[in-house]
Amino acid sequence: MEHTAYGIAPSIAGNSTNADGVLSTATAGAHAAVSSVAEAADAAARKAKPAIDQVAAMAHLAVDKAATSAAPAADWLGAQGASLNATQKKLVTNTSTYISENPLMSVGVAVLAGFLLSRIIRS
Repeated sequence: MEHTAYGIAPSIAGNSTNADGVLSTATAGAHAAVSSVAEAADAAARKAKPAIDQVAAMAHLAVDKAATSAAPAADWLGAQGASLNATQKKLVTNTSTYISENPLMSVGVAVLAGFLLSRIIRS
């Protein structure tokens, strides 16, 4: 297999010089078309770059604004986290105590809740 430089077609044994010329011309035309498309793409990219940079800057501003807006909510949740954790522990303790003191009533409530949930899910 022969390697060729751009614009130079390989010579094929048994073909006339005229065929080599046509092949060479076609190859050169194809290479010129590829170069033209590459130059056009490069020019388009250079024109699009400012717009892309502007969109990226706007996206960064939007992210910064969202982070600034979310910061107070995150601070509030962090402060309330300890309070919510204490409330959860108290609820679990109270529920465990009630179940220990009223086992039959707890089983009855659980059966009723299961029955109601099954009816709601089937509907």
